[in-house]
Amino acid sequence: MFVTLIIIVLMEQYNAYSFLLDRTARRVKQYAQYQFNCRQFGITVDQWAILKNLKRQADLSQKELAEYCGKDQPTLTRIVDLLVGKKLVERRPHPMDRRSFVVHLTAAGEQKVEALSNSVNEIRMQAWKNLNEADFEHLKRILNTIYTNLEIDNGNASIKG
Repeated sequence: MFVTLIIIVLMEQYNAYSFLLDRTARRVKQYAQYQFNCRQFGITVDQWAILKNLKRQADLSQKELAEYCGKDQPTLTRIVDLLVGKKLVERRPHPMDRRSFVVHLTAAGEQKVEALSNSVNEIRMQAWKNLNEADFEHLKRILNTIYTNLEIDNGNASIKG
């Protein structure tokens, strides 16, 4: 009975941690989107993630881009469609596979990334106000451990213990 009670208390504690993690991730994105809107960037946080990844990685397939951005394929397709409409990216034939294409950052897209990078960094740094390097390193270690604990291999979630 006592062991069961301890397990229940621990489970509730871990559920609270999951809630805090989810709540904080949502707040970070909401704050960033609010700032994007106030500053009239003309793009969303999700669109920024795609532009930034294309700037770093150059031409990527939509599948690769979805993995880098943590988006599913249908969501990524909608975001890319919007960016194509804004002339910030374009779809080009894949150099090795004529059946598919890559997403390419246009000159206008490159200018947008250059123009917004400092402002986006400033927005992101707001979350780290009142925290130091040791706090960041500790959080990074914990988040990486949680991420690794939840690896999915070929669609099969594994329970590590």
